[in-house]
Amino acid sequence: MSTLFSAYNQDTFTGASFSLANRLRRVVWGVFSLLLFRFSPRPMHAWRAWILRCFGATVGQGVHVYPKVRIWAPWNLTLGDECGIANDAILYSMGRITVGRRAVVSQGAHLVTGSHDYNEPGFPLIIRPITIGDHAWVATEAFVHPGVTIGEGCVIGARAVVGKDMPAWMVCAGHPCIPLKPRNCF
Repeated sequence: MSTLFSAYNQDTFTGASFSLANRLRRVVWGVFSLLLFRFSPRPMHAWRAWILRCFGATVGQGVHVYPKVRIWAPWNLTLGDECGIANDAILYSMGRITVGRRAVVSQGAHLVTGSHDYNEPGFPLIIRPITIGDHAWVATEAFVHPGVTIGEGCVIGARAVVGKDMPAWMVCAGHPCIPLKPRNCF
């Protein structure tokens, strides 16, 4: 897997991994997120989609993002038509997170695009994208590692830990997550 991001600072002991401009942008997002996103009534999905678009997210039609979703950087987010992101999901979008058409990310699921290279003395940041295919479902409290692609129609079981790509139209679960059986709904 290739790293898609070169950190502002390669030594986390001497400074931040992101530029001052990036950090200030996240502060502004944090204020708007708290005041206008998090406390918006549950049915106001179009309002939250509009706020995400204002902050650079690519948001399809009919998207349901619930108010208690935590998004690190909306400008790194692409949400396909009619997808759903449930309350308490965490989209730690240091890098690109793409959620496909009619895909679901359930309560407490944690999608993380960044980690650190523990083989280097400064623990530089490594950022890799996450892609969730169309019609896929990431169930409650699943954890998805950086660089993972979850195939179209794939189901990731509750509390699974996904460290590698998962195939299309399979039910996958466990720690580590593995394909268990075909999903035969279409």
